[in-house]
Amino acid sequence: MATFVLIHGGGSTAWDWHLVAEALEESGHQVVAVDLPTEDAGATLEDYSHVVSSAVGRTGDIVVVGHSLGGFTAPLVCDELGAGGLVYLAAMIPLPGESFADWWTKTGHDSEEIAEDPEVLYYNGVPDHLARQAQARERDQQGAWLSLPWPGRHPDVPTMAILCQDDHLFPAAFMRRQVRERLGIEPLEIPGGHYAALGNPRAVASALDGFARVITAAPAG
Repeated sequence: MATFVLIHGGGSTAWDWHLVAEALEESGHQVVAVDLPTEDAGATLEDYSHVVSSAVGRTGDIVVVGHSLGGFTAPLVCDELGAGGLVYLAAMIPLPGESFADWWTKTGHDSEEIAEDPEVLYYNGVPDHLARQAQARERDQQGAWLSLPWPGRHPDVPTMAILCQDDHLFPAAFMRRQVRERLGIEPLEIPGGHYAALGNPRAVASALDGFARVITAAPAG
């Protein structure tokens, strides 16, 4: 079984993963999810990566999963831990040297028709009580790194991108294009909105479990 390292998105917390974590643990996996130093304006992406990596240790087959803005951190953690797999869940996929600030235009996201209502963008498909709890835990995303070149790369490890078909922030057609152009793979599509980890956690966990079983069964070399 794998150790899943779950990285939350911008302004969020590790709590967002609790339903996915429960489902993965039921399948025999281990799960590590920590709060990033989101509100620390001086924290760098390398700091984010160290916070996560120090909580993990180096036990078992590791699969790193980044949600949304967590796509900027997940590859760094993957490298730092020598992980065996990487997953982007409704995530931003940066190119080396590309900043968060530039990602929106470089990917063409600025040309997408996006709703202005945060409820629609983020929490469509999430039960009301979970959406309220997530909102109550929201934090102020800070960081000078948001305007700096991304210091990472896409590790040469098995990689999966999960596309959420009802995502209003990163629409399906946009995400298909981003995944194909930036990773050279086809996304795995599941029902759910941007916060599928809360709205459809069983589908997310099933996709992650399947990915882990495939890559851990593959012969070395």
